[in-house]
Amino acid sequence: MKHYFIILLVFLSVAGCKKIDIYEKTSAFAKHEWRSQDRRSFTFAIEDTTSLYNIFLVLRHEDAYNYNNIWVNIAVISPRDTVATRREFILANNNQGWLGSGMDDIYEHRIPFSYAPAKLQKGPYTFTLKQDMREDPLEHILNVGIRVEKAK
Repeated sequence: MKHYFIILLVFLSVAGCKKIDIYEKTSAFAKHEWRSQDRRSFTFAIEDTTSLYNIFLVLRHEDAYNYNNIWVNIAVISPRDTVATRREFILANNNQGWLGSGMDDIYEHRIPFSYAPAKLQKGPYTFTLKQDMREDPLEHILNVGIRVEKAK
């Protein structure tokens, strides 16, 4: 009977793990403050050009974060070009509160950069993120990052 329980436990552990298809990395901020001059860069490579990809901003903050959004300057260096943009990410609303998942007073958001999966070219990609809020330093931000996964 013990052996069946151990086998079941191992099976559930393996089945419950979600594999990161391509890339996920975050960078922490000292004192939980994201200063306007702090840029965070993330580099990954695409090999499979037949798949579509979802790209997410990953952001963790404390419950004491003062805003329901964050403005981020994003620079993307791809195999063929460079694009820079400024983007607002919504973190909360009046009806639901924080939109990310939370535990205790920490909230994590995985917000898509676009609503449709993207076709990416083969080669290296570098995403550079910089906060563009009026508050400097932007307090109660723990870390920021990028997640890339194949669209299902």
